[in-house]
Formats: sequence, C-alpha cells, structure tokens
Amino acid sequence: MQKNAIVPYILIMAFGIGLIFFLSVQGVGDEAEIAEENATEESGGEAAEGEGGETAEGDFDPEATAQANCIACHGSSYEGGVGPSLVATELPQEDIENILVNGKGTMPAGLIEEANAAAMAEWVLSLE
Repeated sequence: MQKNAIVPYILIMAFGIGLIFFLSVQGVGDEAEIAEENATEESGGEAAEGEGGETAEGDFDPEATAQANCIACHGSSYEGGVGPSLVATELPQEDIENILVNGKGTMPAGLIEEANAAAMAEWVLSLE
C-alpha cells in the first residue's frame, strides 16, 4: 500500500491558516502601538506633526503645510503645474495672504488658517 501524500500538505495548510489568524489578532491588538511607532519613524524620531503643518508644540511650519497641501497643484518644486508657479512670485504679501485665506480661481479657500496666512505668505515669497 502507498502512503497518502496529501496529509502533510493538509497539515502545513492548517498550520499556515492558524498562524495567519494568530498574527492578525495580534496585529489588531497592537494597532495603536504600531501606528505610534510609524509616526515617530516618519518624523525622524521627533514628535509627530499634526494636520496642517502644526508641530506638537503648536508652531506653524509653512514648508510642511506646503508639502501636504500645495505640491499637488503647484508641483514638487513649486514651479507650477495645474496651479501657477510660486517661485519668485511678484505678488505683494497682502495679496498672497488674501489668496491663501479666500482662494482664487481653482484654488480653494481655507487651506491655510487666517492666523497662519502671514507666515505662509512670507515662506512663499522666500522661494527662489
């Protein structure tokens, strides 16, 4: 009589399914810890930044805000794309602040809070 060769394969499959189930349950339990570790690694070991470019201390970071909100339309080097170039713009700071808060054309309003508009406008004017 020949031995049945399928039994080892069934045992390996059952072990694999059990292992996947166990690791899934373990991962769900550690979800918050894993997310916190990933946030720390992405920020270079410092406190993770909040939404809108605000750091854990509450300071506004114009560059982080631009990376999060502006590069989709203005390009990764801010030289234009769907939106106009931000590099060496000739608009005065007041006009830039107004556009940041109220929007213009296809740019939506409210991407930058009014309290942070002056800092963001200064950053835009510093681009060369």
